[in-house]
Amino acid sequence: MRWTRAAGRGLLAAALLLAGYAGTGTTGGELAAGPGGRGPMTLVTGVDLTGYLRGVLKDWNRTHPAEKVTLVELPEAADEVRAQMVTSLRSGSGRFDVLNIDVAWTSEFAAAGWIAPLDRDRFPLKRFLPPVVDTATFGGRLHAVPYVTNAGLLYYRKDVLERAGERPPRTWAELRRLARTVAPRYGLDGYAGQFLPYEGLTVNTAEAIQSAGGTVLADEGDRVTVGSPAARKGLEFLTGGVRDGWIPKKALTFKEEESREAFQNGRLLFLRNWPYAYSQANGEGSKVAGKLGVVPLPGPKGPGSSILGGSNLAVNTDSRHPKSAADLIRYLTSERVQRRVLTEGSLPPVWADLYDDPGLVRRFPYLPTLEESVLTAKPRPKSPRYEQVNLAVQAVVHDALAQRQTPASAVARLQRELEAIARRG
Repeated sequence: MRWTRAAGRGLLAAALLLAGYAGTGTTGGELAAGPGGRGPMTLVTGVDLTGYLRGVLKDWNRTHPAEKVTLVELPEAADEVRAQMVTSLRSGSGRFDVLNIDVAWTSEFAAAGWIAPLDRDRFPLKRFLPPVVDTATFGGRLHAVPYVTNAGLLYYRKDVLERAGERPPRTWAELRRLARTVAPRYGLDGYAGQFLPYEGLTVNTAEAIQSAGGTVLADEGDRVTVGSPAARKGLEFLTGGVRDGWIPKKALTFKEEESREAFQNGRLLFLRNWPYAYSQANGEGSKVAGKLGVVPLPGPKGPGSSILGGSNLAVNTDSRHPKSAADLIRYLTSERVQRRVLTEGSLPPVWADLYDDPGLVRRFPYLPTLEESVLTAKPRPKSPRYEQVNLAVQAVVHDALAQRQTPASAVARLQRELEAIARRG
């Protein structure tokens, strides 16, 4: 899941949370218990920048007066969202009934016993894009339901490539050549992703490694596999770009928004980012509006493999109204609401049929490319200790990108550190 800059709104949401209130549905404080696991609920999420979710919940509340939902929006940054959720869950609080969680947290939350297993037959999982369902499982059981998906895309300056007589790249070699030769001729930097040491760097690293045929972890975190030649090849692609200059050094400070702004302001030829960037880069005031194209991420010999982003909906194990919570999740993952997720929230839905809807494709031309990317994408490394894994990957890979160690020594170091994390578990 990605929460963009909305610090003021995030702080307001946090203040309301501490005061025991958040704005949709019922008042805050302790929720009255209901018979048979039914009653009012609280849905906790990261900041909803478009405000679409309030309208969706308003419709639920109108038809479910005894099971009204209060929306709690936590601060902007994903790590802060996770920290506040974890603090509440560890205490055994039933304050949050339904949690909108990053797909990477599902395994951790399930292993800790914080979210309840769900009945697969209650949800339309067969109508979803197949890879997204895997993000909601742990230990062979469904512990959440996919709500929003995401996959990395390669944005490119269509106007520049057309003037240069070039096609968008399908392989790393083509991307490297165009970033090194075409970009400087037009006063542009070559390529950027999200390379600051945070969650985005873990994503970019995992994409490079799996595109090269490697993995970071296997067997739901029990086996460390990052010390492979394929993993080293993936890391060499990124570190070589910085060393040779077609990835600018300032990209080592980029998160999603910084990289999007660099592309949108006409400073980059190529950008790896999520689908949300498409609408913004084509929006009013953008220097590249009408001049950009989108293709799947490249790999060593053809299209590569993205990391699956997005979020899943889960029921707090300590919820006093789990039946109502499960019904709310079924409503939020229905085809009707999933259409609103896209059209009102500008977020990629999990329903497969929506990607082939002619009206939606006209409105969101990137949908076929996004569907292709999602179908070949993979979840982030599954582990009940994902946060520790995440921090280790960030630290080691950023050292390698900064040329403080070689790719070979980096993957060997990362293998050791991840094995130590696995042993501590």
